[in-house]
Amino acid sequence: MPTTAHALVLASSSPFRQELLSRLTTNFISFSPDIDETARQGESHNDLAGRLALQKAQAGAPIYRNHLIIGSDQVAVCREQRLGKPGNAVNARAQLTMMSGQRVTFYTGLCLLNSTTGQHQLRIEEYRVHFRSLSATQISNYLARETPYGCAGSFQSEALGIALCQGFEGRDPTALIGLPLMALVEMLEQESSPVI
Repeated sequence: MPTTAHALVLASSSPFRQELLSRLTTNFISFSPDIDETARQGESHNDLAGRLALQKAQAGAPIYRNHLIIGSDQVAVCREQRLGKPGNAVNARAQLTMMSGQRVTFYTGLCLLNSTTGQHQLRIEEYRVHFRSLSATQISNYLARETPYGCAGSFQSEALGIALCQGFEGRDPTALIGLPLMALVEMLEQESSPVI
């Protein structure tokens, strides 16, 4: 795992990302970056996910000066419409109603920033979810049990959200949860900090 010279930092307060990273190592610290997540005019889904991941990592560089900083962000897209974090039940219901019977693509940006050198690696992982046709009752039951108001597209695949799906397409299922571990392992190896 990363040496003392390059301790590992996760630029996220998400318990889901923290749990994912703990599959590789428990030797990390985390912080909550404060960045503006507003999309820029004409910005593609890939570019938005990558930029936000980079900005999250960069937000920690002034504090963690000799570290490997991980930033990650996710953009969900259904019918070419971006689905952000709903924030409340009304928005979540509208998102899930739109996603019913549809294919939704999740673009997860991952950045590994070496705050000593200022160099970074950036990847975008795409993962597609085929949603079942959902009734209003199913959506209500899901929202009552999960309250996924802080998740892109109101979707938590790591919990009851799996019941909303009928199929997946993608390389790395951890990308769907918000931290693509396969890509992260490869990035850490490039920084001479292998996990195994």
